[in-house]
Amino acid sequence: KKLPPGTAMSAPEGHPQRSTISHRGRSSVPVANSNTDGKDVPEFEPFGLMPRGPPPLKEFLDIWDVNMLNQPNEINKRNHHTHLYATENLIVRRGQEFQIRITFDRPYKPTQDHFLVEFVIGSYPQVSKGTYIPLRVDEELSGSWRGRVVQTMDNMVTVGITPAPDCIVGRFRMYVAVITPYGIRRTQKDPSRDVYILFNPWSPADTVFLNDEAERDECILNESGIIFYGEASDISVRPWNYGQFEYGVLDACLQVMDRATMPLVNRGDAVKVARMASAMMNSKDDDGVLVGNWTGDYFYGVAPTSWTGSVEILLDYANSNQGVCYAQCWVYAGVFNTFLRCLGIPARVVSNFYSAHDNDGNLRTDIILDENGKVDKERTKDSIWNYHCWNECYMARTDLPQGFGGWQVVDATPQETSDGLYRCGPASVHAIKHGQVCYPFDAPFIFAEVNSDVVFYQRNKNGTLEPVRVNKSHVGRMVLTKDIGKESARDITSQYKFAEDTEEERTVLQKAEEFGCSRIQSTLPPADVEMKASVQDVMVGNDFQLSLEFRNQSDSHRTTNVYISGNVVYYTGVTSSEFILKTQNVRVPVSVAAKVVIVDVKSQEYLRKLVDQANLHFIITGRVDESGQIITAMHVVSLHTPKLSIKVSGTARVSEEMLVTVEFTNPFKFNLEDVSVRMEGPGLMLAKKKQYSLIPTNSTLTWTESFKPRRSGQAWLMASLDCQALRQVYGHLEVNIQP
Repeated sequence: KKLPPGTAMSAPEGHPQRSTISHRGRSSVPVANSNTDGKDVPEFEPFGLMPRGPPPLKEFLDIWDVNMLNQPNEINKRNHHTHLYATENLIVRRGQEFQIRITFDRPYKPTQDHFLVEFVIGSYPQVSKGTYIPLRVDEELSGSWRGRVVQTMDNMVTVGITPAPDCIVGRFRMYVAVITPYGIRRTQKDPSRDVYILFNPWSPADTVFLNDEAERDECILNESGIIFYGEASDISVRPWNYGQFEYGVLDACLQVMDRATMPLVNRGDAVKVARMASAMMNSKDDDGVLVGNWTGDYFYGVAPTSWTGSVEILLDYANSNQGVCYAQCWVYAGVFNTFLRCLGIPARVVSNFYSAHDNDGNLRTDIILDENGKVDKERTKDSIWNYHCWNECYMARTDLPQGFGGWQVVDATPQETSDGLYRCGPASVHAIKHGQVCYPFDAPFIFAEVNSDVVFYQRNKNGTLEPVRVNKSHVGRMVLTKDIGKESARDITSQYKFAEDTEEERTVLQKAEEFGCSRIQSTLPPADVEMKASVQDVMVGNDFQLSLEFRNQSDSHRTTNVYISGNVVYYTGVTSSEFILKTQNVRVPVSVAAKVVIVDVKSQEYLRKLVDQANLHFIITGRVDESGQIITAMHVVSLHTPKLSIKVSGTARVSEEMLVTVEFTNPFKFNLEDVSVRMEGPGLMLAKKKQYSLIPTNSTLTWTESFKPRRSGQAWLMASLDCQALRQVYGHLEVNIQP
């Protein structure tokens, strides 16, 4: 097991005690795995012994000032698309030139003066590890980093520096050093001269290069997003503040890698960074960022439905070094998206509607029926999540054959272990679509999430299971992400799978089976009665009607006893309680195109049993009397919640005070107790929270806060309201801030 730094470890009997685990005997120096560790570099480094100290060195260059050109309106941050980061330090992207301006005590003479620009990261820096880069700017070098003198003017020299396109991503300490015959004289350590170097999706030489400008802007520069949830035929949205440019977020993301003890030499590899982060976003086994909780009891933390963004979570984790409570899949995905975008890896949040999570690792989600066609809840263990959120990040996959780069699935929600840790991906979306699930990482699991069959088994009297109905189109019904530059959804299902019942789909499934993904092989006769369930949009607390439509496919009338089971479920598909169980005898004549049966559902039947996210799951099964065939239908009802109203007033200008007002009216016949309201907006205001002990029925909550915009442009204000009786109440408003 991993021990925290400094933890004592007892020695075997008969051996001397040692206070800490040492690298000795295994390597000459410890593995550098912290961005913050590092000893001070000496201001003067002699080339030999100098018992009397260095000479005056007056005839050699002396460094008076180093200007990092790090202001948001200066050349570096504008050219490198880092002007939005709320930090004074210079932030650049690898594989692209940036400039610094050095002032010496006299004019620079290239023929006789020699100086270095040194970049150092971590402890025990080494040239061979890429943690120490001594860059000569007065000669041609064959190294991957390049330097040149751009301009000289009096005592000032402007130097252009191009980091290697595969260099380590992190915070480098920078020194300017003058070479003399006696040794190297360099500037003092100064944190204000530290340089953050990020991945560069604008550079064709970088593995994360994304050639589509609009998509690149969306997946790197956009701080606000929407995450889709609900049910495939009834989609809802929740706003999310990624806030990757907010103060402290970049340092928090680097701290995540430090907490993972990720070797610095691996931090230039986007695949390794994404895989590491998929484990570190959850705290299941490695002291990661978020603590998962699906129980509905959030007394010791924040309800997952209450969060409105990633900033508060990452800053809390960075300050406390403890997992933040609590998260579910969209929270993991939202924070993971912030991490990836902040470091320069193009990323987006994806929602898969009807996402399979089976317990035996095949391409089947099994529902067990008794001999009468009624669901056997004791023996049905597999679940289908109404939706599941994960991330996609864009990168080349040099570790895979050509053609499997591009969008990669990464998933931080702790579901299954991968190489001993709760993590998932990166897995090539192209490989998943074409059934090439042999390629790393975790492609079979993701393939099953979008391609599983729902198989209904009938349990006979002797205990054997016989497949009686297969639904091949329920799982992976729709895969959505935010559209580029819009608030609408973009359907990317076709990037994950071919259309149902096509030759391409059959070929893909056969290929996946060759790599161990088993699926049902039985050929079942076509149903002589087809059944379909539907419900109109329903608000929480309202009565509604479940419509069952029967179509007779045979040449004679059919009669069936239908079992209608209505269950309150978590969004993971796990049943909390059954609130309705009815039996309906239905006669379906041949002459009628469709027989419709209406089932009335009263709010008092389900309201007191609701759990998080207000989902109702209907499973309708039955046996046709004349043929003995089993008929099935499933339908999820995602109950709608009221919206928050957000209004702003005042002059929409940088540094001018504005007011934001959040309003909510309780439309229910019951009071809302212990209500939490949050609001925030990137570039506008940090997260604020207010608690209300009671909102009586038909009363209105009004909360007004002041804020001063920190930068110009389009920005979102977003808010949430959350309590035990009512979850997922959101609102957002776009504000255009003038300079």
